[in-house]
Amino acid sequence: MSDESGAKTNKDVTPVQIGQHVCGDSHKLLLIAGPCVIESLELCLEIAETVNGICERLGINYVFKASFDKANRTSGGSFRGHGLDHGLDVLGKVRQRIGCPVTTDVHLPEQANSVGQVCDLLQIPAFLARQTDLLVACAATGKPLNVKKGQFMAPGDMQYVVEKVKANGSGGLILCERGTFFGYGRLVNDMSGLPVMRSMGVPVIFDATHSVQQPGGLGGTTGGNRAMVEPLARAAAAVGVDGVFFETHPRPNESPSDGPNMVPLDQFEKVLERVHTIWRTVAAWNA
Repeated sequence: MSDESGAKTNKDVTPVQIGQHVCGDSHKLLLIAGPCVIESLELCLEIAETVNGICERLGINYVFKASFDKANRTSGGSFRGHGLDHGLDVLGKVRQRIGCPVTTDVHLPEQANSVGQVCDLLQIPAFLARQTDLLVACAATGKPLNVKKGQFMAPGDMQYVVEKVKANGSGGLILCERGTFFGYGRLVNDMSGLPVMRSMGVPVIFDATHSVQQPGGLGGTTGGNRAMVEPLARAAAAVGVDGVFFETHPRPNESPSDGPNMVPLDQFEKVLERVHTIWRTVAAWNA
């Protein structure tokens, strides 16, 4: 089976339905992108509308992402978000007005049902990838899950995540690579982990912006190096992934969370276009 470019990918990967889009197998590249945290409805709509338009021009499937709560901030005084109810209200309005699927992080089992009623995809943060109760609750909603590999986990250990999710739900599963701890305050990427996780029969996403984080690098906040976002995304596209994850913002330096990692919104189209060119080339080779 071929996509619009005539390319084929590994048929052993089970495609995942996310709203109107399908991720994996021979389908289009999936993009998950948005601001780190929900600041306002207006900002979310601005970003979603801009990125959705870019994806329509490039032929990429788009899922909007923003968090209603950043529960893992370095400092207790850092901005976490406006909470579950307000966050889901914003995400629902983005979904309705822009017409794209939406996703957000789920931190607690008791949040799963509420998030599942609004979001097309439930995201499990990397620090929580081994939390069985959370995985089970999210899988039980019947919605697909995007589980980020823990920064402390080997790619092969994600097989147990796959087993937990598949045993408790049929909505589908995507695994996401977002870097591995390399000593203190630094992450590195082992690109060989991408095909390892994909060999488990699930689509794989590469998170380019969280991969350049420098945890605790700014004292009470996390630093990052956005100059390395595109090189890493290009490398992942060359190795072979089913989708990419970016955080973007019209004014990254004013963002209350993850600003140093974000791609400025006015630069995002060119970055995504170059990454997509590599992805299409590799997909054609695999035809």
